[in-house]
Order: sequence, then C-alpha cells, then structure tokens
Amino acid sequence: MAKKLPYFCYYPKNETVCICFGLFYLLCYNLKNKLVMSIKKQFIKTKPVCKVTFSLEAKEANEASVIGDFNDWKVEEGSLSKLKNGTFKGTFELGKDATYEFKYVVDGQYINEPEADSFKWNDFAGTENSVLAV
Repeated sequence: MAKKLPYFCYYPKNETVCICFGLFYLLCYNLKNKLVMSIKKQFIKTKPVCKVTFSLEAKEANEASVIGDFNDWKVEEGSLSKLKNGTFKGTFELGKDATYEFKYVVDGQYINEPEADSFKWNDFAGTENSVLAV
C-alpha cells in the first residue's frame, strides 16, 4: 500500500497546488494539460443507480485508480484504464441519493478532484477527501 503523505490543496482558477512537507507540488494544470480531471454522472431512470465516469488525463503516469466509500478504499477495485491519448478512465455504478468520499491515486500519490461536489475532512488521513453527490 502506498505511503500516505500529509498535504493540503487549494484550487485557484486553472490549477491545483498541493503542499507536502513544506514543498510545493503542482499537481494539476488545465493550461498545460499535464493532469486534468473530470466526473460525468449519468442517472439511470430504470434503476436506482447512477453511472459515474471518472476521467483523469495524466500522460506521464503509469497507473491510476479512484478509491472511496463505494469500493472500500481498495485501489485494485477502482483501477482506471489508460487510453492511447494518456487519459485514465473508468465507469462505476453507484447508488442514487447518496454521497461518497473519494480520492484519486496516481502512481501512489493521493489526489483530490478539484471539481468535486464538496470536500470533507478525514481525521484518519489528516486531510480532506473529495465528495461526490449522486
């Protein structure tokens, strides 16, 4: 399991800056398309589920996953497939009328979704988690 490093992020327009042990790491550029994230929700009328597609453009990354309440925070259950254009993508069916805490794991680094519905503090990890409402 990847080592959890304490950090926090803020999200100014067009970039995400994370601070880890006093060093600045630029994790998300929209301008240079190094790491761009998005979530698409498709509600199914005939089922009490929502198909959620997580997309993460990370051309330099070797592996990426989405972990959260919906898969018991298991990296292997949230594995995203890497497409030829460098985007990692995966679709999951989640129960409707619920909220889920989650994070991306990119090459062992835990990253929040800047466009999440909200954020929630996690005492265990000592950082915020992204929150998805469906």
